[in-house]
Amino acid sequence: MPSAPRAPAAADPAATTLAVLLIGPAGAGKTSVAKYWADHRRVPTAHISLDDVREWVRSGFADPQTGWNDHSEAQYRLARRTCGFAARNFLANGISCILDDAVFPDRPVVGLGGWKRHVGPGLLPVVLLPGLDVVLERNAERSGNRRLGDEEVARIHGRMAGWYGSGLPIIDNSQLGIPETAEVLDDVLARSIASPPSW
Repeated sequence: MPSAPRAPAAADPAATTLAVLLIGPAGAGKTSVAKYWADHRRVPTAHISLDDVREWVRSGFADPQTGWNDHSEAQYRLARRTCGFAARNFLANGISCILDDAVFPDRPVVGLGGWKRHVGPGLLPVVLLPGLDVVLERNAERSGNRRLGDEEVARIHGRMAGWYGSGLPIIDNSQLGIPETAEVLDDVLARSIASPPSW
């Protein structure tokens, strides 16, 4: 009697070369989680921080605390293209990467569409969205130009709520530390590899 076909083994994101886009508001923990996740994988992984690349610009630097204008728009556009090029280069050389950005669901062409164009169709987006109280608390611990006003943080967090119902995986890390969030991220990525979200 023939044996039943075996179910395919679940993908192990810790041993797979892939590109991840970690989305979330300021204070969600994107950068901390991305750094930790990259440092604790079994395959070479790069963390590509949009904020770090954006801050390479010195003359005419657009401070996020001053709001959105033509200069900040151009700066973000250039930083995203630069990060996308770096990601493609890493992937071509067998190195995984994780990027982090505050991508808004109500700007699909600039946000997810832009990242898909810059990195490629295999990019796996994941939303990190803790509660507003947690985001405000984490933002208050920041210093320099990465700390935003409470009203701006609340506005960004409210726009991020639009990801609910989008089909993208969402992690509420309100009660999770960085290592625990990275573990949940691995679980979410394993499911995304097996059944990629449509976006």
